Amino acid sequence: MSAFEDQYTRIATFRIECLSYCSLAAVLNMGEFLQVNGTNPEPRIVQRVARCLLQGGVVVYPTDSTYALGCHIGNKAALDRIRQIRCLDSKHHFTLVCRDLSELAIYSQVHNSAYKILKAYTPGPYTFVLKASPEVPRRLKQTKRKTIGLRVPDNVVAQAILEQTGGAIMSTSLILPDQSEQLTDPYEMRMKLGKTVDMIVDGGACSVRPTTLVDLVDGVPEVLRIGNGDPRPFQ
Repeated sequence: MSAFEDQYTRIATFRIECLSYCSLAAVLNMGEFLQVNGTNPEPRIVQRVARCLLQGGVVVYPTDSTYALGCHIGNKAALDRIRQIRCLDSKHHFTLVCRDLSELAIYSQVHNSAYKILKAYTPGPYTFVLKASPEVPRRLKQTKRKTIGLRVPDNVVAQAILEQTGGAIMSTSLILPDQSEQLTDPYEMRMKLGKTVDMIVDGGACSVRPTTLVDLVDGVPEVLRIGNGDPRPFQ
């Protein structure tokens, strides 16, 4: 091989190796896989995640319980994709993930006694079932009780994403149809979901337990599911 041919080969190899993951993902029809600092999220990465959500994307992201599968609150097509990924029917209860208590109050009708509880235990690994306000799309409400599950995560990556999107994220747990437990390893998520979601955000280790679910519709707490949050204050 001549010196010119050798140089040409090395340049061609270098160009192939320097392909961005985004370009490679597009060729393979796979979603992006982004690694983010779990304690100090890089703004440019957070902005990419928020942009994906605002453009109708479906994203896997970390929370203070397990990883979640989410989309922007106003996007019905993305919600339908999540239903297909998890094989969910129209009766499945999604959770609205909010930035803070003031945003949570936009989507719910809260008793005074319930407000005190929410103020004390948000953010945190709890999902609270509350009466839905008119701001909640009808497709997300439980049909009989007109309620909705809401939560404020105590996770800096999730909070940064919520801040950038400027609105709630419709979310559900990351349990695939043929599985009984949550997916916890981002690389396993990449293998199993890489072609069905638009983005996987690797924010490090999360819990293997879901949120603790608390019904506050009548202002009196009732624990419906024990998870990562301490249930004792509500029992």
